[in-house]
This record gives sequence, C-alpha cells and structure tokens, in this order.
Amino acid sequence: NAAMKKAAEGPMAGILQYTEDPIVSHDIVGNNHSSVFDAALTMKMGEKMIKVLSWYDNEMGYSTRVVDLAKKLVK
Repeated sequence: NAAMKKAAEGPMAGILQYTEDPIVSHDIVGNNHSSVFDAALTMKMGEKMIKVLSWYDNEMGYSTRVVDLAKKLVK
C-alpha cells in the first residue's frame, strides 16, 4: 500500500488515486483518475502473493487521458 500511496502522491498524481476509505463501485462514477487504488481491500494470501483492488470509471478515466494527450500534442 505504501508504494501505491507514494506513486499517487508523486509521479502518478492525477492519474492514480489512493484511498483508505470504504468505497463501492458507485463511489467512483465520474472520477477522472485512471485508477482508484482501494487500500482497504489489500490482502496477503500466503507467503508469496498479495491481492489488490483498484476501481475505475472507464469512460471518464479514458476521456481524461485523451484530453491530457491532446494538450501535450498541442504544446
């Protein structure tokens, strides 16, 4: 979780959102991040595996990234 939080606050800010709040899929409708990392649902499964969960609003996240790309191309 610490690595995801660091990324969300650093190089992935605006693209990756980190949350420890209890959320459901409806909570991210209209969210313009490409991914909302749900830290509360991270689980250790045995010694060599972890399970992580990330939510996204596909249309909004994709549209926002297309706009980001268009802005970079215009510069």
